[in-house]
Parts: sequence; structure tokens; C-alpha cells
Amino acid sequence: MGPASETELAEMIRGASGPLDLRGGGTRVPWRPRGGAVLSTGGLSGVRLYEPGAMTLVVGAGTPVAEVEAVLAEKGQRLAFEPMDARGLMGTEGAPTIGGVMAANVSGPRRVQVGAARDFLLGVRFVDGTGQVVKNGGRVMKNVTGYDLVKLMAGSFGTLGVLTEVALKVMAVPQAETTLVARGLETGAALAALRAALGTPFDVSGACHIALGEGTETRLRLEGMAGSVAYRAGRLRESLCAGWEMVGGAESAALWREVRDVTALAGTGEAVWKISTVPGRAAELVAGLADLAPRAVFDWGGGLIWLAVAAEVDAGAAAIRSAVARLGGHATLVRGPDTLRARVPMFQPQAAAVARIAAGLRARFDPRGLLNPGLMAASDEVPA
Repeated sequence: MGPASETELAEMIRGASGPLDLRGGGTRVPWRPRGGAVLSTGGLSGVRLYEPGAMTLVVGAGTPVAEVEAVLAEKGQRLAFEPMDARGLMGTEGAPTIGGVMAANVSGPRRVQVGAARDFLLGVRFVDGTGQVVKNGGRVMKNVTGYDLVKLMAGSFGTLGVLTEVALKVMAVPQAETTLVARGLETGAALAALRAALGTPFDVSGACHIALGEGTETRLRLEGMAGSVAYRAGRLRESLCAGWEMVGGAESAALWREVRDVTALAGTGEAVWKISTVPGRAAELVAGLADLAPRAVFDWGGGLIWLAVAAEVDAGAAAIRSAVARLGGHATLVRGPDTLRARVPMFQPQAAAVARIAAGLRARFDPRGLLNPGLMAASDEVPA
């Protein structure tokens, strides 16, 4: 079922007698079978307000990302946080929606320069688990409760409320971009080079290393005015070891769409983990998992690792989450067969204090436990 308006959505939630399985564009498979009614936000679409001069956009949560990008492109602007298109990686159809992007805080390679998706979210409207409409600036919940609604909703995966409208900050498309590419670098050396490049004044907007077992490729991106990009790319290349090539224009953009959408790991039967960790420990973390024969894409200078392993037993969950707990960060299992997804929690188990806070928030915003119940559970048990 899918509401055509925010009012209809609120009525549906108020009248719900059981769990609701929330969907945006359906590009990410449901994590665990919950037996709930599917509730799609696709009908809550359309641009509500666009002010190119102020670089702000207000849009319905069910609006396809492609539609948002087309509207912005007409004015030479874009979503700077580079939301991924997960269809290739997940083997799904549908169309990514802006509400789904924000609910999952989907942030692409440019995060190292401009920040995460949540940093571009200026305001929200959503319906909570009681069927009440909440809006940033209308019902001023933040002033009363201390909650930052924007930050709470970004990355909550629909467990606190169903987004109906988002207000975004957008940015101008740069005049030029160039990517420096090196092949055959050992992972430790490659990640050290990425971290060094990110520490320079040359304003790197992408830092990725791809290690699939049959060779490696390391990429650094710079964007901006054409003259500035040419100068900075040249200076950065001089500071690196020999062997870096320069790629520009459409070819450079294609390389970063591959990184954004993790196309290197698409179309295989492997389980895929998304690991956030300390960049300086990324090489150590993956090296310690050698028994799993992992294939990896390191983004954000090593701060984000997309790890593919055999989808057998627990897909390395015990080893991976132990390594992450020891070295810092968290591991999310984003792809795997139904049998694996039924027994391995999607998210890294939370510390007791954090789990209590999260449970308290869910109880506040969704007291009946209707919205994606069990999705962010920190154990194998799925709440009834």
C-alpha cells in the first residue's frame, strides 16, 4: 500500500494493527521477514520549493533521486554528497528515492571533502509511530525535548518515523575534475598515500583503493575551477610516488560512479559488509581477515570498507565484528542470502548505554513498535 499524501500516511499509521515494512524505491532488500504490511512512500513525491540562488531544495520524500538530480542539473547544481545507486550491488530494481537516501544517511566518496548526507539536510517532515505529523520549525519538538530532528531521522532507517518531505542544501557543479590513478600498489602503501593526499592543501574530493585479488587500483580526485584543478593535480602528483596517471572529464566521473555504487562487488554471490573504521587501521583490519579471502573496496581514504566474503555459515560475522570492536568502528551486513540474513544482525551490536538510548528513542517516537521492527536490533532476536 502507498499513501498519496502525508495526511493519508498519518491515517494509515494510526489505523495500523501490526508491523509496517517501510519502502522507498525498493532498491534495498528487506533485511528480515517481518510479516508486516508493506508501506511505500512513492506517492509522496514532487519538488515543493527550489531556490537556486539560495541553494535550497524542498522535495517530497518519495521523489526519485534521478528526478532531483535532473532538476538541479538544469541550474548547474547537484547533491554534493553523491548518494549511491544500490541496485547493481543489491541486485534489485525500483528507483532510489531521496527519502530512502536520507533515512539511511547514504553518503558517497565526496564525504571526505563535504561531509555526510545528514550534513545537507536542513529540515524534515515525518509521521511518527503514533500517526502524528512532526515538522522541523512547526511543532518545535527540539526546543521542548532537546532532540535534533534532522540528525535523528538521518540514518534511523525509518524506525523513528516515515519521512514525507526533506529540505536540502545543494551545491554548484564544479567546472572540472581530474583523477589520479595508480595500479599495483600494496594496500598498506596505497592507503598511506591516500591519507597523505587528504592531509595536503590540495582539497582532495575522493580517495579510494580497490583490492579485488587480481590487482589493485588507487584513485584520488580533485574538483573545482579548471585552472585550479590542473595546478593542484600536478602538485599532488609530484608529491606522490611515480606511476600515477591523470584522467579527466567524463572518464574521471565514470570512475567515481563505480566507486559510489560499488560496482566492483556487484553481480556476485558473495556476502557484502560495509565497515566504518579508523582510516589508519583499515589495512590492518582487512589483513587480519585473510582466512576469509576478502575482496575489498576502500573509500574515504580507508575510513569506509566494502568487504566481500563467501556467504557461508555466518559470512565471517564473528571474525569481522571482533576485529571492528578491537580496532574501532562498526560493521553492517548489507547483502547476503535469506538464510544468512535471518540469523545475522544487520548492524553492529551496540554498547549497553547506547542501546538504552536507542531503545528509549524508539519508545518515544514509535511506542507501538510498528515501524520496521527488528531492523536495527542489536541481537539475533527479532522483536515480536
